[in-house]
Amino acid sequence: MAKDPVRVLVTGAAGQIGYALVPMIARGVMLGPDQPVILHMLDIPPAAEALNGVKMELVDAAFPLLKGVVATTDAVEACTGVNVAVMVGGFPRKEGMERKDVMAKNVSIYKSQASALEQHAAPNCKVLVVANPANTNALILKEFAPSIPAKNITCLTRLDHNRALGQISERLGVQVSDVKNAIIWGNHSSTQYPDVNHATVKTPAGEKPVRELVADDAWLNGEFISTVQQRGAAIIKARKLSSALSAASSACDHIRDWVLGTPEGTFVSMGVYSDGSYNVPAGLIYSFPVTCKNGEWSIVQGEGGDISVAHL
Repeated sequence: MAKDPVRVLVTGAAGQIGYALVPMIARGVMLGPDQPVILHMLDIPPAAEALNGVKMELVDAAFPLLKGVVATTDAVEACTGVNVAVMVGGFPRKEGMERKDVMAKNVSIYKSQASALEQHAAPNCKVLVVANPANTNALILKEFAPSIPAKNITCLTRLDHNRALGQISERLGVQVSDVKNAIIWGNHSSTQYPDVNHATVKTPAGEKPVRELVADDAWLNGEFISTVQQRGAAIIKARKLSSALSAASSACDHIRDWVLGTPEGTFVSMGVYSDGSYNVPAGLIYSFPVTCKNGEWSIVQGEGGDISVAHL
């Protein structure tokens, strides 16, 4: 039986992350190779012509899974009936800007989009906020869309999580797919805490702790952490543009694991509404280690004290 199409909203779709993201969604990277999709793309009126150009390219690419495209500057039209919303649109961070500099400009954007999602999205719509400051924008969206369940509003820290896996993979000369269970705690910003104390690497002799294999605590406690924390700024310095390809890919990973589930024995990092776990105040949007099953995320509670967070 063919599956019914899933409607996926991408805001800021004419921007560089959007341009990297929509073909991934249309190709099945986000929701699976057998899941048809209808793309809803939203951007601001000055970007309408560019947005139409993206729509033309989506048609030209003849993606078999892509069953329709809505390209609009109207938030209500964009949000109507969507099952997944990826909020990429926001005031962009430029070289020399901290996330707090863009915060005020994003409040009004997220206020109006929250209202449109609350009133017009499909029931149980899953929301992922990518635009920085991501944790704050997710909290603004939650505050202005009180009828959307708190568990359905998340923010992207999977990019930081994947950056951590990438750094370990490069350091040890192993495949990144053999590294798992890094944790990003906290905020998607330079204040995050990348934690490899529970991370492992698959070796011919079985799974081994990252800390044991790296055997260099000074690097793991110093340069590794600062590299992951500052990677976004390093990419802006190198490209004169912020991370797009990696952000888009990580957004697909986040939604795919949330919808389809995490592999047994693997946890990932998601910015979610805190329930008070690890003494993080309830109600904050905070990055935790999570597992996902049946479309729901759960914070890993570290049974038997497996996960300790002395730094918090």
